[in-house]
Amino acid sequence: MLITVSGPPGSGKSTNAAGLAGALGLDHVSGGDIFREMAADRGMTPVEFNEHAEDDGDIDRDLDRRLCEIATTRESVVLESRLAGWLAGEHADLRFWFDAPVDVRAERIADREDKPVSQAREETLRREASERKRYLEYYDVDIDDLSIYDAAYNTARWGPDRFLDALVATVEAYDPDDDEGKVPIEGVSYDF
Repeated sequence: MLITVSGPPGSGKSTNAAGLAGALGLDHVSGGDIFREMAADRGMTPVEFNEHAEDDGDIDRDLDRRLCEIATTRESVVLESRLAGWLAGEHADLRFWFDAPVDVRAERIADREDKPVSQAREETLRREASERKRYLEYYDVDIDDLSIYDAAYNTARWGPDRFLDALVATVEAYDPDDDEGKVPIEGVSYDF
């Protein structure tokens, strides 16, 4: 089974994707981890690296090529990244979108990265604007178009354990024999 988890920074993608993978006995691959490693290798913060990526299209294309390859060649994985649902396309059994109000996401990021909430909020909004611009320019992907996802969740509405329980129940309830069709990915051109 290939499950994708997408959403903006601080939406709970990593925590819940890892928990879901563990609960289902699947591998977990995080695009955010790969991106942060790429940034650290260049001595940049993720926000600086995001903005640098606006001038160097090879950064996104390298990351997205890696994620697309995982999505099209591996099974038994929870693939998590902002574009995972788009990159996996019809290869994904289930595509999830996670979100939360920006103030909640900023608090989560501030706690995780030990920084002031105001700084986390400002950096998050800059990062989202940068990514939105690049995804549209590179692939004609409108990241705000949630129509390709099988389910979209506001992760701020449940505690972490209860939300994971709901996700596991959703996946366990999925029966490919009852699947009447995935939403196709149309009009997107990947230039890797």
